[in-house]
Amino acid sequence: MLFGILAGLATCALWGLTFVAPRAVEPFTAWDLTVARYGIFGLACALLMIGRRFRPTGIAPRRLLTGLLLGGAGYTGYFICAAFAVQLAGAAIPPVIIGAMPVLLAVIGNARDRTAPWAALALPLLLTGAGVAIVNVAALGRIDAADTQSLQRGILASIAALVIWVVYGLVNAAVMRSADAPDGLKWTGLQGIGAAAASLFLLPLSSLTQMDAFQEHDLYRFMGWALVMGLAGSWLATWCWVVASRRLPLALAAQLIAAETVFGLAYGFAFEGRWPLWWEVLGAGLQIAGVCCAVNVFSGRPAASLLDDTASSPGCELHTKQCSV
Repeated sequence: MLFGILAGLATCALWGLTFVAPRAVEPFTAWDLTVARYGIFGLACALLMIGRRFRPTGIAPRRLLTGLLLGGAGYTGYFICAAFAVQLAGAAIPPVIIGAMPVLLAVIGNARDRTAPWAALALPLLLTGAGVAIVNVAALGRIDAADTQSLQRGILASIAALVIWVVYGLVNAAVMRSADAPDGLKWTGLQGIGAAAASLFLLPLSSLTQMDAFQEHDLYRFMGWALVMGLAGSWLATWCWVVASRRLPLALAAQLIAAETVFGLAYGFAFEGRWPLWWEVLGAGLQIAGVCCAVNVFSGRPAASLLDDTASSPGCELHTKQCSV
């Protein structure tokens, strides 16, 4: 379980780069970075598949399609919804809605698998939820509700982004915790190809066909960030998340995602060259406390004590097997 927790935290540290990368590549846009990032992600996966170790052999056609769809929807589809949510509703509301994902996914995962008693999960879920709310809710005072229709569409786009990632988390965890789970490197490769293929639909929104309009130093900075986000923020992060999904109950892995916000805040403070405000410290601290409590629920108590409350659950046997790995 320790390796799974470290893999989950590594994923969050890498995903947290998304909080600063779009600002770091200006005057290039987030659309430009997304196309380049996932293009590099897919290209790296395709090149790695030259080696037999990375080829998605022995995977049923239906599961191959699932992996491709997870990459396309879970990465590109999620980003499109989140980006349009910000454009339509502003920068305040979408993070509040989408930020509920770790708590919502953990609740759904535990309701499905019953890997921990609800009483034990109450405190970490409360701390995580409160931390996410505090970090984001201060921005709600800056909402411009002049265009109600645009605001409503932005809220719907935010909900769509939330649903996409919750479905991604559920399906990915179900595949990786199945008896015939595919190899993690092969599964990562499939998702990379899917993300790259879907990102092609964003080309009309990007300015990558007009590269000569940018100054040379801006172009080099953009290429550097695209490589970092494509190889580390996408390929390595996806593989780490696949490892975490295989080794951890979804109710725990989902709560680890809250650490992405903490890493993102830290990167943002470093990028802006400032110290965090008191409510940012409080929100981040509560999220860290929530993650620590969640880890303690699953690793600090004997497995038998958890399973006493879940002995009648279909996920009980699977959890016992997983904890012994």
